[in-house]
Amino acid sequence: MDVLKELHDWAVGFFSLDDVTRIVKSGDYRVLLTFKGFMAVVGPLFPIVLFLEILVGLISRKFKALNYKVPFFSYLLNLAIGKFISITAVIFCIGLFEKYAIIKIGFTWYWFIYGYIVWELGHFFYHYFGHKVRLFWCLHSTHHAPQTMNLSVSYAHFFLEGAYADVIRTTTCILLGVPPLMLAAIMFIDGFWGGFIHIGEGMVKNSRLGPLENIILTPSHHRVHHGRNPLYMDTNFCNLLPIWDRVFHTYQPEKQDVPVDYGITRKMIPNSFMDAYFGEFVLLAKDVARAPGIKNKLLYIVMPPGWSHTGEHKTAYKVRKEFLEKMEHGNGETARNELLVEPQA
Repeated sequence: MDVLKELHDWAVGFFSLDDVTRIVKSGDYRVLLTFKGFMAVVGPLFPIVLFLEILVGLISRKFKALNYKVPFFSYLLNLAIGKFISITAVIFCIGLFEKYAIIKIGFTWYWFIYGYIVWELGHFFYHYFGHKVRLFWCLHSTHHAPQTMNLSVSYAHFFLEGAYADVIRTTTCILLGVPPLMLAAIMFIDGFWGGFIHIGEGMVKNSRLGPLENIILTPSHHRVHHGRNPLYMDTNFCNLLPIWDRVFHTYQPEKQDVPVDYGITRKMIPNSFMDAYFGEFVLLAKDVARAPGIKNKLLYIVMPPGWSHTGEHKTAYKVRKEFLEKMEHGNGETARNELLVEPQA
């Protein structure tokens, strides 16, 4: 019976049914008209869609358990550690920086738009550095390790990445005047949409979402971000509003003639959770150990993945730049099939 109770408690927690259960037990459904009630109803949608995605895969006989291995074990580890570290990081940043906010704003619809644009700026910073700084890439690479796209990939994160991300995003928002209550609402929307954009092709084949494609970041955009194709490397860093990708020229729509090749560009141990979770740390440690001099050792930590003290750089920026040059000079078919074989940026 204890086992059944544990399974029941886990299911309720995973599907975010705690608040819904309390509302049903109270019998007071007026709360559904409030922000808290709305959050209670929306919360379970993502895990339910994930369950349906797996069910569709089973029915169509396209389900492969190995595709969910890295996200599953990442979820278990983060459930025990990462979640609490992230919450602590958010609370710490709010307490430390709120008094230094450059402006004070209210919780109105127009300030909410401002707040979301600020949040996207913080998200862009965190995500960009996660691809451009080798140490941060070690934290972020687990999310890019899966070689297929499905909703469970949104759970594939190194347990410290959430804290690193929330320190940057929360600090940016608080310093630019976003109040904690608004920040909480934005984080909820961001978490839900950030999960949804990982939806697999088995559920939504064409994920462009019609006219919304030019306004918001769709699953199609985020599939591009997970591609190791030279054309797609280090693009689409935003989560919902692609405004900063357009500003910083990292926006890249999906091309029909360039199917997304998911995963990271180094050779990985097949179906290895340990390699997906710790592999980049091992490679970084080896590069630092082999590097001559303190300066080069430090540079391996802070320079983009693929940087080398020998000057033989294989960064994503370099590979994508060479690819685009080949495309421009009419060597598109050759360039399109090229892939990097070293750690990507």
